Amino acid sequence: MNETHDTDRGPTNGGMARAAVQRVEDGMLRAYRLWFEHARRCDGCKQVKRAQDGCEDGRTLWGTYRLARIEGTP
Repeated sequence: MNETHDTDRGPTNGGMARAAVQRVEDGMLRAYRLWFEHARRCDGCKQVKRAQDGCEDGRTLWGTYRLARIEGTP
């Protein structure tokens, strides 16, 4: 067996596939990502400087992010 050890990643098998690592995204970051992805693609949201002035969907996504941010503060 051709096994090498990398101090950061653990054992590797000569370039064979490694186990997938599941990334956990908290609610606030997920809400921000969804708003950001929407705002990049939406013509109504691209034309304004404030998220509160965007389209209805953009405002809803921004509101969801704000609530998640408030709930996440200790």
